[in-house]
Amino acid sequence: MHSFVYFIKESLVGFKRNLSTALGSIITIFLSLVMIGVFAIAGVVVNNIVKSVESEISITCYIGDDYKAASSDVTSFQSWVKGLDGVEDVTFTTKDQALQNFRNSVANPEIVDQLDEGSNPLPASVNISLTDAQKVTDIATQIEGNATFKKICDNPSNPSDSVKYGQKTVDRLLSLINYGRYIGIAIIALLVVIAFIFINNTIRLAIMARRKEISIMRLVGASNGFIRGPFLMEAAIHALLGSALAIGVLELIRHLGLTQLSNTFAWLPMDLSTVTVLIIYAILVVAGLLIGLLGSAFSMRRHLRV
Repeated sequence: MHSFVYFIKESLVGFKRNLSTALGSIITIFLSLVMIGVFAIAGVVVNNIVKSVESEISITCYIGDDYKAASSDVTSFQSWVKGLDGVEDVTFTTKDQALQNFRNSVANPEIVDQLDEGSNPLPASVNISLTDAQKVTDIATQIEGNATFKKICDNPSNPSDSVKYGQKTVDRLLSLINYGRYIGIAIIALLVVIAFIFINNTIRLAIMARRKEISIMRLVGASNGFIRGPFLMEAAIHALLGSALAIGVLELIRHLGLTQLSNTFAWLPMDLSTVTVLIIYAILVVAGLLIGLLGSAFSMRRHLRV
């Protein structure tokens, strides 16, 4: 306990002696954690939006007009699709249901009434919802190659034309999501490295300024742990102050910026739960402490040789 109090006192003395470098360290940790926090919050929001979009991704397989005569094949095809990995649910839409759905979706239902009496150009379909949108292309490819589907699809000469899932849009969306994740990880890693280097330099300067004092402590038999304690404590103080400032700024951004975006784009799931926010802030505090303590320990390992 006595050593702990000593570490705190000495770290505060070091903080005052090297105020400019200490502030630089705090600001670096603060800026790094703000950026990491922004990317973390944005990542959660984007992930929520992506899940919402992915939940809307489905596959529609159009069936030929003689589907009633081939009802056993349609049933067999549905059963086969249900067994595919990544498929959540399979439903069947008749021609009449498809027409009614179209009537309900258009702004001017009278358009449907202008069709020739008894004419229904819309095909029946098997509608497939997915548990994993990443597998949409693979599932669609398997369906196109299925022998039963080739028999019952509305275009037997080209079965792929009877399978619709917005391939180009889906592929671009999934590629964009993956690239965004990689870029975010790279930027966060770069910020952590910058903060680590700055902490390293700050502690190195503090060690150089107190080199004679450290030499005397060594001569009187002070242990390495006792000598390192104040520097580690000082790094922890820098990290906690930087984390506190970062959390304060992120709270402002969340309440002002994110709330405004949520109101503007009300149809998108941009809200964050309290638990999620607390987890992000806890991670930032731990990350700040790790950056500070590891940077300090690394600096001392290299420079605390007197």
